[in-house]
Amino acid sequence: MIKADQTNLDLARIKAQTLIDSAPWIRKFQGRVFVIKFGGNAMVDEQLQNAFAEDIAFLNLVGIKAVVVHGGGPQITSRLSELGLKSEFVDGLRVTPPEAIEVVRDVLMNGISVPLAKMIEQAGAKAAVFNGETNGLFTAAITRADLGLVGEVVSVDPSGLWSSLDSGLVPVISTVAPDSTGQLINVNADLAAASLAIALKAEKLVVLTDVPGLYSDWPNKESLVSELAASELEELLPDLESGMIPKMQACLNAVQGGVSKAHIIDGRVPHSILLEVFTPSGIGTLVLP
Repeated sequence: MIKADQTNLDLARIKAQTLIDSAPWIRKFQGRVFVIKFGGNAMVDEQLQNAFAEDIAFLNLVGIKAVVVHGGGPQITSRLSELGLKSEFVDGLRVTPPEAIEVVRDVLMNGISVPLAKMIEQAGAKAAVFNGETNGLFTAAITRADLGLVGEVVSVDPSGLWSSLDSGLVPVISTVAPDSTGQLINVNADLAAASLAIALKAEKLVVLTDVPGLYSDWPNKESLVSELAASELEELLPDLESGMIPKMQACLNAVQGGVSKAHIIDGRVPHSILLEVFTPSGIGTLVLP
């Protein structure tokens, strides 16, 4: 008779308890929509990419309707440089002249969306690739003339997404979108994710970043905020570090638009999405209405 190794038994018990502990959250969120903004180091680190894809596939497996929205700043900068086009930023936003917009579109769709969708499929879920042009998903408008073809989403038609979600697919979305004349516009992915979460009546908006959450007094590491209300965030927003403003504005827009919760989490932590969704305390910063 072969005796089971005690270490293996202990690991098995931990795994069993983890599954038991996750059951209430699975029941709570089954059939609900989560919009997840993928970005930061998680986009350029292969191990983190794989962990992210596994998280999304797991959400899909347990019946949560995951929608992935992504940007692609470093990849766009690299491609523009290869083509001899300079990257300029104003207030943390990329200046996008007409000669750059097709490059941005191609990098986001073919350089990021398609490979990410394949990774999600390799992890066990089927995926569908979208951008703002697909089935009229987004209509955008230029918001600042000094940034060129840069704007924000002004309307969302989620009907095509619902068809994919109802078929069990994970939509993977990049955020180049046409304006009312058909001109392509480079749209901030954080704010687009918020608009989409509102249109889908999502349960959660989850934004991956390169920090543990929101700091009320950056760079003071003791000022990490675990939870705050929309009214508190409105007061903090003007004084935040510039790179964090679009992410926190997205969270604010989402909860003010009817999304139950918005989260800022550290995408450098493997399986950060599962840690947020399936643990009582969660991680990162939670924004409530």
